[in-house]
Amino acid sequence: MGDSFAPLAHPAFRWLLTARVTTMAGNSMAQIALVFAVRDVTSSVTTLGIVVAARSIANVLFLLWGGVVADRLPRQYVLVGSSAVSFLSQALLAVLVLTGSVSIPAFIVLAAVNGMSSAFSFPASAALAPQTVPVEQRQQANAVLRLGLNSSMIAGSSLGGLLIAFAGPGWGLAVDALSFALAGLAFSFVRVPAARVAASRKPGVLSEMRVGWTEFVSRAWVWIVVVAFVFINAAHAGGTMVLGPVIADTVIGRETWGLVLAAQTAGMVAGAFLAMRLRVRRLLLLGCACMAAFGLLPLTLALYPVPWLLMVGSFVCGVCIEQFGIAWETSLQHHVPADRLARVYSYDMLGSIAAIPLAQLVVGPVSGAAGITATLLACAVIQVLATLFMVASRSVRSVENTPGVQPVH
Repeated sequence: MGDSFAPLAHPAFRWLLTARVTTMAGNSMAQIALVFAVRDVTSSVTTLGIVVAARSIANVLFLLWGGVVADRLPRQYVLVGSSAVSFLSQALLAVLVLTGSVSIPAFIVLAAVNGMSSAFSFPASAALAPQTVPVEQRQQANAVLRLGLNSSMIAGSSLGGLLIAFAGPGWGLAVDALSFALAGLAFSFVRVPAARVAASRKPGVLSEMRVGWTEFVSRAWVWIVVVAFVFINAAHAGGTMVLGPVIADTVIGRETWGLVLAAQTAGMVAGAFLAMRLRVRRLLLLGCACMAAFGLLPLTLALYPVPWLLMVGSFVCGVCIEQFGIAWETSLQHHVPADRLARVYSYDMLGSIAAIPLAQLVVGPVSGAAGITATLLACAVIQVLATLFMVASRSVRSVENTPGVQPVH
C-alpha cells in the first residue's frame, strides 16, 4: 500500500489535500443544514427547490469564467479568493439562522453567492491537483484526494446530522463557514510551478472559452460522458437530495438521513482504497459501468425506505461512484493539455449540472402531481439509462489509462 500513498511525499499535494478535506467536512454539514434550515421556515417542497436551485444557477452562470480565470492565474490563489467569499456568505447565513432573522430571499441570495464562489473553486482545484505530483502518480493522487474528501464527508454528514438535530441547522452552517477560512489559509501554502501558457497569448475571455470548447468537443468520450451526467445529476439532485429529506422528515428521521449520506461516503472511502490497487487498462469504461448503481438510493427510497436497507444501498452506491470519479479525473488529466485543463473541467461541470436547477425547481410540482414514489422510481430509471448510453459508446470503451494514447473519437 506504500506506493498508493506516494503522493503524500509532496508538500504541495499535502496542503491541497488539507484544504479540500477541510472544506468538504464543512460542506457535508452545510448540505444537510441548509435543507433543514429552509424547512424550519417553510414546509413547501417547491420553495426548498428554489433555494437549492439558486446556488446551482449561480454556479452554472459563472463556471466558464471560473475555468478561464483558473487557466490564467495561479490556481492556488484563485482558491484563496474563492474560499474568502464562501466564508463570508456562509458566516452571514449562519448568523441569520442562529438569530432567527433569516428569510427565504436571504436564503436565495446567499446560496447564489456561495454557488458563484464554487464556480471558481471547482475548475481551479481540479486542475491544480495534477500540478502537485509527477505524472505517474496521478491515479494514486486522485484516489488519495477522494479518500480524504470522502472520509471528511463521513465525519461531516454523521456529526452534521446529530448537530443539526440537537443544536439546530445554524451551527452546521457556522462550521461550514469556519472550514472555508481554514481552507483558504491552507491553499495559500500550495507551491507549484505555473502552468505553461504562451507568453504572447493575449486573447479575450470569449476567445479562451472557445479554445476550451474546442478541447472539450474534440474528444467524443468527454462530451458523451458529460451528456449522460446531465441526466444522472439532475435525477440525483432533484430526486434523492430534495425528496430524500422530505422522506426523512416523515418516515426515517433527520438523524437517520445524515447516517444514510454518511454510509454512501463510507462506500466511497472503500471505493477509493479499491481504486488505488486497480490496474485496469480501460479504467473509464469500468467507472462508467459502475454508475448503474447510482439508481439504488432513489429506488430504495421509493420502494422500501427502512434505515438499514437505505444505508446498505447507499454504501454500495458509494463504492461504485468512486470508481467512476477516479477514472474520470485520471482520464482527463492524461489526455487534456495542462494549460487548458481548467477550461475543460469547467465545461464538464457546466454540462453535468446544467439541468440541476430545472430539476430542483420542478421536483416539487412533479412529485405533487405524480407522487413522491413515482418520481423517485423515474429518477432511478433515468440514471440506469444514462449509464447504458455511456457504456454503449465505442469512444468511451476505447479510452486507455495511459498518457498520450488517444481513444477512438
